[in-house]
Amino acid sequence: MVDIDKYHSRRSTVYGQRGVVSTSQPLAAQAGIEMLQRGGNAFDAAVASAAALNVVEPTSTGIGGDVFGLYRTADGDVGAMRSCGGAPAEATIENVREAVAEAEDEDPEDVEMPETGPHTVTVPGTARGWETTIEELGRLTLSEVLEPAIRYAKDGYPVTEVIASHWTYAEELFEDDHAREAYLLNDRAPKMGETMRLPNLGETMQAIADEGADVVYEGHVAEAIAEEIQSKGGFMTVDDLAEFEPEFLDPISTTYNGVDVYELPPNNQGLIALEALNIAQVRGAGEHDLHSVERVHEFAEATRLAFHDGHRYITDPKYEEIPPLNSQTYAEKRAANIGDERMEDVSFGVPGANAEDADTVLLCVADDEGNVVSYINSRFAGFGSGLVAGDTGIALQNRGASFSLDRDHPNRLEPGKRPFHTLVPAVAQLGEDDWAAFGVMGGYMQPQGHVQVISNIVDYGMSLQEALDEPRWRYREDGTLAVEEHMASGIPTKLARKGHDVRILPGLQFGGAQIVRNEDGTLSGATEPRKDGLTIGY
Repeated sequence: MVDIDKYHSRRSTVYGQRGVVSTSQPLAAQAGIEMLQRGGNAFDAAVASAAALNVVEPTSTGIGGDVFGLYRTADGDVGAMRSCGGAPAEATIENVREAVAEAEDEDPEDVEMPETGPHTVTVPGTARGWETTIEELGRLTLSEVLEPAIRYAKDGYPVTEVIASHWTYAEELFEDDHAREAYLLNDRAPKMGETMRLPNLGETMQAIADEGADVVYEGHVAEAIAEEIQSKGGFMTVDDLAEFEPEFLDPISTTYNGVDVYELPPNNQGLIALEALNIAQVRGAGEHDLHSVERVHEFAEATRLAFHDGHRYITDPKYEEIPPLNSQTYAEKRAANIGDERMEDVSFGVPGANAEDADTVLLCVADDEGNVVSYINSRFAGFGSGLVAGDTGIALQNRGASFSLDRDHPNRLEPGKRPFHTLVPAVAQLGEDDWAAFGVMGGYMQPQGHVQVISNIVDYGMSLQEALDEPRWRYREDGTLAVEEHMASGIPTKLARKGHDVRILPGLQFGGAQIVRNEDGTLSGATEPRKDGLTIGY
C-alpha cells in the first residue's frame, strides 16, 4: 500500500510525452494542448493559451494589455520577447497634470498619477506580441491558434470560482454602458458556474485572425482605442499605436548554486530576482533548514535589499542608465548589510506606483522538441483602466499608473517611455540538458516568488509541485513581512523576535505560479492551487 501521507504536496507533478501546458485556467490549458495535437510547438500552444485566457480569465489579461516571453528553443537558444508599449506622444507630465487637475478641480502641482482612467493607458503590446511569437517561433498560423479563444468568446464558457470572485470589481470599475454590456450580465458580474459570452471580443479576435494584428494598431480597432481614450480626456492617437513594434532581446542572468537563471532586463523587474539570488547565495541562505526562521529571514532580507535597489534604478533603459544589479561583486557588497536582525532604513516599493498587487496571468509550455517557454500577460490591475474601446470588447490596461509625476524620479512619465513593468517570465538551466520555464504572478510578489521557487528546487530538492506548494513569504510596501497562514508553526513568532513586522495572510495574496521542465527528454509541469490553474500533459 502506498503511504500517501509522505507526500507533502496537495497535487502531483504532471508528466507528458509530447508536451505539457500549465496555465491559471483549465480551458486555457486545453487550448494549448489542442495546438500541440494539431502539430504545433510550444510557442503555438503558448499563444493559444494566452488568447484563451483573454476570454476565460478577462479579470487579469486581455488584448488591451502587454505580453512577455522568456524561452529556450529546441536549437538551444535562450531568448526573450518584450511586447509592451509606452506613453502617448502628448503624455507629458505637464499635460497630464493639467488634464487631471481640470477634471478633478485640483491644483496641477498637487496631482498624482491616477490609478485608472485615460491617462493610465499605455500602448497595448499583446496582439502584436502574439503575432510576432507565432511568426518568429511558431509553426501554425495566427488564425489557427486563435480558434479556441474565439470559440469560447462566441459560444460561452463556465466561469470558475476565483475568477468569479475577481469579476465583481468590474461592477464598480466600469461606468460606460458599452463597458458594462461587454463584461457584465444584467449589470452584475457572472457567478461561479454561470455561462459567460463575450461576443464583441470574439468578433475582434476574429478580425485579428483574418487581418492580422495590424487591425489593432492601424485599422478600425486602433481607431476605436484612440477614440475611446480621447473621449475621456486622454492623449493616445492612432499614430501612437501604429508606431509600436515588439522586440527580441537578450535575457539577463546569474548563476545560483550551480543553476543558471534567466530573467527579462529593464524595464522589467527581473534584475530584482537576480540580485536577490546573488545576495542569498553570498549569505548561504539556502544552507539553513527548510523550516527554520533563519532561512526565511535571510532570503527575505536579501530580497528586500534587491527591491530597494531595483526600485531606485529600474525604468525604461532608453531614458536612464541602469547599473548591473545582477553582478556578483555588487551582491557581495550588499550582503554585508544583512545581520541577525531586520535591517533598518531599507525602503521597499515605488511610491505611487500602484504595483504591489497587480493582476497577471502566466502560462508555461514544454514540448518534445526541446522548446520551453514562460509566457506572461497582464492589463496591470484587473480589468485595467476602466475603459473599454467602443464595441471592440477590448478592456484597456492601466500600466501607466506605474509612472511617477515627480520630475526627479527615474520612472517619471515621458512621451513614448515604457513604465517600470512588473511582469517577469523566467527560465532556468538546472542541468546540462535540463531546462525549466516558470513564473509567479502578482505585482511585487513575482521576483520574490522566483527566488523561493528556485531555492525550493535547487537547495531542497523539491519536485516541481512541491516547489510551488511550499508556503511563501513576501515583503509588502508598508514594510510588513507577510507569511502564508499554513507556514510551519513558530516561524512567524520567531521572525517577529528578529524585528520583522509579521502579518499572516491567505494564500491568494502570494500569487499563482506555473512551471514546466524538460529533463533529458522527460516532460513535466505543475500549477499550484492558489488560483484555478491546471497542468495538462499530452
